[in-house]
Order: sequence, then C-alpha cells, then structure tokens
Amino acid sequence: MKPQKGFTLIELMIVIAILGILISIALPAYLDYVTRTKNAECLNVAAAAKLAVSETAQDRGTLSMITTTNTGYSFVASSYCSSVVVGASGVITAVSSPGASSPVTFTLRPISAAGRLEWDCSVASGTNLTLVPAECR
Repeated sequence: MKPQKGFTLIELMIVIAILGILISIALPAYLDYVTRTKNAECLNVAAAAKLAVSETAQDRGTLSMITTTNTGYSFVASSYCSSVVVGASGVITAVSSPGASSPVTFTLRPISAAGRLEWDCSVASGTNLTLVPAECR
C-alpha cells in the first residue's frame, strides 16, 4: 500500500475557514489603524503651531495676549491635514482630512503650569475614538 501524500479536502477547507475568520477580524482593525495614523499626521503638523504659541506666550508673559496674528504661524496644507488655526489665548484647532472617512477636529488648549505650557488635546463629541490617536482620546 502506498503512503498518502498531500492534504485531504476537509483539511484544506478547515485552513481556509480559519484564515477567513482571522482576515475578517484583522482587516477592519488595520483600516482603523491606517486612518488613525493619517489623523496623527495632522497632530504632528500642529506641533509647529504649538511651538509658535509657546514662544509667543514666553515673549508676552501670558496666554491671554496671544492672538491669531501675533504668533507668526502660517499653515501649509499636507496630504492628511486640511487646516491648523491658532485662535485667541493660544487655542489651536486642527482639522484632518484622512480621505474617505469623516474628518476629525482636534482642539489643543494650552495650560500654563509652573512656568511651562501643558497641552490638553480633545476632539468633538460624537467622534469615533477608534480613529483618534491615543494622545487625544
């Protein structure tokens, strides 16, 4: 009698079923990860605005003196960030444009504490938090 070679049909179908289950779990998680990294780029672009606000606050001595124009910050659009605006008291609003999914609006608020600035990042209520980087959840 010859020894059997290869796999049976049922063994191959079990392997395909297991792969299908793993793919159905992994693909949505990967797509959320991709969108989250695109949104994180907008926070990285906003880092220049944070630096401008920090330097202006150091120069003026207070956050309340910061206006839209006196920071000297100008925004240049990137692939995944549609706008970064410095508002009154140094509040920065950054709007991402990750492509097919809805844009996320980040609000970065400076808080003066012990001679330094700390930044509080928040997103609008109702935003899908799986698409938001961990630093703003």
